Amino acid sequence: MISHERSIKVFTGNANRPLAESICKAIGIRIGDNEVKGFADGEVSCSFYETVRGSDVFLVQSICKPVNDNLMELLVMIDACRRASAGRITAVIPYFGYARQDRKTKSRDPISAKLVANMIVAAGADRILTMDLHASQIQGFFDIPADNLLSYPLFADYYAKKFGSALHDMVVVSPDVGPIARARKFAETLDAGLAIVDKREEAPGSGEVRHVIGEVKDRDCILFADIVDTAETIVKAAKTLVEIGGANRVYACATHGVLSAPAIDLLEKSKIDELALLDTIPAHPEAARARIKYLTTAPVFGEAIERSFQEISITKFAF
Repeated sequence: MISHERSIKVFTGNANRPLAESICKAIGIRIGDNEVKGFADGEVSCSFYETVRGSDVFLVQSICKPVNDNLMELLVMIDACRRASAGRITAVIPYFGYARQDRKTKSRDPISAKLVANMIVAAGADRILTMDLHASQIQGFFDIPADNLLSYPLFADYYAKKFGSALHDMVVVSPDVGPIARARKFAETLDAGLAIVDKREEAPGSGEVRHVIGEVKDRDCILFADIVDTAETIVKAAKTLVEIGGANRVYACATHGVLSAPAIDLLEKSKIDELALLDTIPAHPEAARARIKYLTTAPVFGEAIERSFQEISITKFAF
């Protein structure tokens, strides 16, 4: 339970209310009384039905589908709290949308992650609390403190309970060369092996060829990613592990389950025995069909919020 002379208040928009309620339950407070709705023309409006003056306010809102609506809800809530004289405003963004647009890949590209960061700061946020940014350098896009919580300890705990000592004979696999640093930390935590699925074009016009770097033959594997959107990358990686690498069973886990079409159909037909996702984005209604299991982030966000409120380090959770 929180004991502090200042008041703490947690509010949420419409993006992921179940997670916000679970966070409040984890730290032993009630969720704040507010409402976010839209006008007939689609404009966003919000109302706070209790005072926030001088309070440490935490606004829980993932920037997930519908992405632009949920982003606007967050901005409007921040502005309302700032104008109501909140003591400090922390935007708790379990899933930070637009993070994949973090650099220019060709001429005249936007860097949308930086734009969104600027908008949140301009609205009046004092701090950011998020999880597994697609690129860690996005922390530097904010001109305010930004804490990026880590997901792999949650998965490590889940798989330790699921597989026990058998983990030492399993292999953590990065589905691409990009997320290898995350996969390495995860493998070290599990004391498991490490492999990479590498994709490349052998010759112009020859198509994509995938290779497995590391020993996975006759071993169970855990694919580890930060985002599953259409699921094409992770499904192809699982197929490569089995058909080329000779892996036994393939499990997968990812922090953010965007699950755009055709993700559910692809996962249902894939060689992945189970996909573990975190609840940074609300559960997909057809998750069971795709063998998806959701793990809660509420205890981690709850403790991070409590430590932030009490001005205690949260280094054990973030980088």
